[in-house]
Amino acid sequence: MTNKFEGTGVALITPFKEDLSVDFDALSKLVDYNIENGTNYLVVSGTTGESATISREEKKAILDAVVKTNNKRVPIVLGIGGNNTASVIEEITSADLSDVDALLSVSPYYSKPTQEGIYQHFKAVSQASPKPIILYNVPGRTASNMLPETTLRLARDFENIIAVKEAGNNVQQYLELIRNKPEGFSIISGDDDLALGVVLAGGAGVISVIGQAFPKEFANMIQLGLNRDVDEAYKLHFKLMDIMGHIFSENNPAGIKAVLAQKDLCKPDVRLPLVQASNTLKKQIADYIKSF
Repeated sequence: MTNKFEGTGVALITPFKEDLSVDFDALSKLVDYNIENGTNYLVVSGTTGESATISREEKKAILDAVVKTNNKRVPIVLGIGGNNTASVIEEITSADLSDVDALLSVSPYYSKPTQEGIYQHFKAVSQASPKPIILYNVPGRTASNMLPETTLRLARDFENIIAVKEAGNNVQQYLELIRNKPEGFSIISGDDDLALGVVLAGGAGVISVIGQAFPKEFANMIQLGLNRDVDEAYKLHFKLMDIMGHIFSENNPAGIKAVLAQKDLCKPDVRLPLVQASNTLKKQIADYIKSF
């Protein structure tokens, strides 16, 4: 099962029209663009998909659109998570997951639970889920860090917890996870700038933001890393390094949407409380693309 999630997954944005309704045509265009250029799997309605401002009805329609366009070409991961355990379980048990290969579930945010609270939350989610689960640790957004010992305890205790998307931008934490993980459990980078190093250390790949704008180059970089072609992989890493910095300099996904707008894949609109990338950032992005 974990082999489905080796290589490059992308955390899809949710494209909006100027009136901030979902732009399903742009979404289909983006899905095709990624699959045709080497992306290995798609992640729907994660943080980058602005899940915090997407209604339950919109989320279903977005998933349906991705499933239709994908047409079973690559695996699909659906984001279902939150800080109300009962609500997360209700969403899992009521959603149609027949075309979903795994769930991406974020560590509870805002509430700042203890490590035992995080463990008990994911124990309950695991027991309710009919699909494999990829844990998601992103301390910069959740205000708490799921420590390696908690992640690995969950990995050992529950067979359907198959991977973690680690996005703490903490090299030491990645290395602890890779060194101590049980067989069959995957460490997936959630940090674009660290992804190649994580793969070279033994990670399974990445769930990327920038990868959806440069799928051919990013997926090739990760595959070269998996193949241990280090010099060639780093040539691509250095080529992509500046844009990886640009897109996170203000907020995500305003930065990546500005890149995709430059590539005529969607409009740059985001929903409040996020705002579009500044004109300064848009110019930096345009200059980078011209020179790419």
